[in-house]
Amino acid sequence: MSDATTNRPMSERLEPYLAIIGPLVMILAVLLFMAVAEPARYFRATNLNLILLDAALYMPMAMAMTFVITQRGIDLSIGSIAALSSILMAFLIKQYGFSVYIAVPIAIMLGALMGLINGLIITRFNVPDLIGTLAMDLVYRGFALVIAKGLVLARFPDFLTEIGRGQIPSFIPIPVIIGIATMIAGYVLLTRSYFGRYTIAIGSNPEAAELTGISVNRHKVHAYVLCGACAALAGVMLTGKLNAIQATSAPYFNLHVIAAVVVGGTSLFGGRASMLGSFAGVLLLSMMINALVTLRIEFFWQSVASGVVIVSSVALYTWMQKKDRDGAGGWLAALTTPDGQKMFRFSAALLGVLIALLAVGALLAGDPNPSG
Repeated sequence: MSDATTNRPMSERLEPYLAIIGPLVMILAVLLFMAVAEPARYFRATNLNLILLDAALYMPMAMAMTFVITQRGIDLSIGSIAALSSILMAFLIKQYGFSVYIAVPIAIMLGALMGLINGLIITRFNVPDLIGTLAMDLVYRGFALVIAKGLVLARFPDFLTEIGRGQIPSFIPIPVIIGIATMIAGYVLLTRSYFGRYTIAIGSNPEAAELTGISVNRHKVHAYVLCGACAALAGVMLTGKLNAIQATSAPYFNLHVIAAVVVGGTSLFGGRASMLGSFAGVLLLSMMINALVTLRIEFFWQSVASGVVIVSSVALYTWMQKKDRDGAGGWLAALTTPDGQKMFRFSAALLGVLIALLAVGALLAGDPNPSG
């Protein structure tokens, strides 16, 4: 290690790792709180398994969404892509007698096709990512409703249920293996390939990337194709987990995945990404939602808590980027500025709201079977 590196202040040396440090600190806070509030129920092996299974469902989409957001894009259609591709897969299996080994790859290819359509609408017709994917979300969901006609398709072959909730004996669940494998693949793509380098370059400055010879539009399309394929994979996993699928499934996939990626440190303004941060963000949201369920807090309050985490995370990373542009000397020094003080008080207030929510749930929680 060079003398220049060793002589740098600790705050500057830690700064590249803030994307992963942030969600890890919040994970630790959730663990400490639940260790006091509900240790017996929260830390049971069966409950930890539920957290992993829930997180695994979002890992493929979080991996792909990291690339889309890093290049200044957004995809609000992943929930509908997951539902439509799974509905079509279910009909191939149930109505037309397709083998599950053929139907699953077809579903993933259909998801990739829908991602391709999204990418072409955005790049060829110059439709903003937000509007284009929101409109296609309505289109794909509408097709799913038309095809399913209100039916709930259920009872699929064992191979599909193994993808969704199977477990290797004396090892971790199969969906967790699939989810972690996609995150590892995404990490390699982001840090060891031209695809990752081009993604960061486009997000940092699309015009400069174009001038260096990068085909910006083609690369954007590739990212949306990847996002569509991963959304379809998540839909297959969801179908296997529930052993059923309907047209209204996966309504909040897009918000959950975007929240996990942003909480993990990937910038909504492009040019900054962290695959490890996205992985930690997925775990954090799954752990937090599970904690709220364990405390018997209503579903609507779960949405409030998720929103608090998202707002505080986006505000923090936006402030950090502004500090970088202004050339302040390290994030610890920036905390002493008026803007830094405001950010600190704002984050503390939001964190206080979240802790108060958890505390109220813990106080109101009671034994549902007091008679034993």
